[in-house]
Amino acid sequence: MDVNDIMARDPDIMSGALVFKGTRVPVEALFGNLASGMSLAEFLDNFPTVTREQVEGALVAASEDLERLVA
Repeated sequence: MDVNDIMARDPDIMSGALVFKGTRVPVEALFGNLASGMSLAEFLDNFPTVTREQVEGALVAASEDLERLVA
């Protein structure tokens, strides 16, 4: 899944925050909730407009960015 199919940024949606495409859920909500101990299943239950594929794509994109930073 291409990153542009997963996330979007629009100044008219959530003040331009990076959100999961087609939703008003900030991508940061995923990382903040996971960091606080929420499971992936709980996140998906709490944010039903976000798909598992979007979450997995965001995690892969973040991992790839970390690889580039450390390389």
